[in-house]
Amino acid sequence: MGYYDDHVDNKSKENQKRRRGMGLSGFVGAILGALVVGASVALMQTDDAADPGAQDSAEEGSTNDDYFAGDTEQVDFDINTDVTEAVEGVSDAVVGVFNMQEENFWGGGGGPQGEPGGEGEGIEAGTGSGVIYNVADGQAFIVTNEHVIRESDQVEVSLSEGQRVEAEIVGEDIWTDLAVLSISTEDVEDDIDTVADFGDSDNLTPGEPAIAIGNPLGPTFARTVTQGIVSGVDRSIPVDLTGDGQIDWNSEVIQTDAAINQGNSGGPLLNAQGEVVGINSMEIAQGEGMGFAIPSSIALPVIEDIENVGEVQRPELGVEMGSISDIPSYHWQETLNLPEDVTAGVFITNVIQGSSADNGGLQEYDVIVAMDEQEIEFAHDLRMYLYTELSVGDEVTISFYRDGELQETTIELEEQQDSI
Repeated sequence: MGYYDDHVDNKSKENQKRRRGMGLSGFVGAILGALVVGASVALMQTDDAADPGAQDSAEEGSTNDDYFAGDTEQVDFDINTDVTEAVEGVSDAVVGVFNMQEENFWGGGGGPQGEPGGEGEGIEAGTGSGVIYNVADGQAFIVTNEHVIRESDQVEVSLSEGQRVEAEIVGEDIWTDLAVLSISTEDVEDDIDTVADFGDSDNLTPGEPAIAIGNPLGPTFARTVTQGIVSGVDRSIPVDLTGDGQIDWNSEVIQTDAAINQGNSGGPLLNAQGEVVGINSMEIAQGEGMGFAIPSSIALPVIEDIENVGEVQRPELGVEMGSISDIPSYHWQETLNLPEDVTAGVFITNVIQGSSADNGGLQEYDVIVAMDEQEIEFAHDLRMYLYTELSVGDEVTISFYRDGELQETTIELEEQQDSI
């Protein structure tokens, strides 16, 4: 037997001895382990016996959440912000406005082939919003848009409590798209405690918060609040008021990106202090993501005039007119006898007898090119200057062309009646 065999044999004997020793140690360790486990179980059973509900509680609440429960703390979170406070102070003053129109027997303006239709119940022809701004002498006064109540046979408003009452139209103004309504406080179940305050729109700065409240898409979404910023101030938007495709007026407006949808018309635009700085109007809205509101600086004088005398007191020139840019250019020389270098102005189509223009000597086919040296290029330029810069009783110097000659006349302005 060589060295290798003898060496392997000796190592085998040593390994056998080692395995026997390890087997004995393992057996002893197993016995000791069993004794430790048994003692632990006995101890747990003793604790459970002392507190019978402990095991049930542990089983019922043994979730991952409980693992972290000891590390969590309750945190108080205050959700009140400047916006929520601003809305809370005004929201109850915002109302829904409903344009009710009579529906005759035939469902329209008359029967078949011109037969008269029978009168029927009023139907809801349109909805908008409004805001209560004054309560006095048993009346609550509401400002809204003129186009919201246009052609209505009856107007109703819904209050914050859900009550719906009939409203009276105090007055309206197509040029600024504003109207004032009133409701009797005796018709209201609960006292009207919330009245909106006006802020100064002249102090607005692009980028500051803007909040719109109204009833988009009708009463289902009453007093919806949207927030954005003031996107621009002193915007001028051309408006066609008669639907003839011609610009009649330039509305001075606030631009905002706060969502203003159908039904928001007449509702308030608020600043961060909760003051009404504008009256929202869909009538002049143009472009997605662009909302417009009538500035409070323009709205307040109109509202005060309507509330006090039922109409806006404006000066009247007393003419019917059009922009020369709206007629074929060959009429400029052949009909109006204008010099070739005159390419803008307002031509008179009719002079109202006894009006300021009649008393001042203006005639049909005169072409007005300036008022008090303020250049007049279009009919809406004349209206803007007349309605925003002049008052009843003022004198205005008018420069005009007649038979190719530039002339001037001074006119004392009277109060507006039925024409411009």
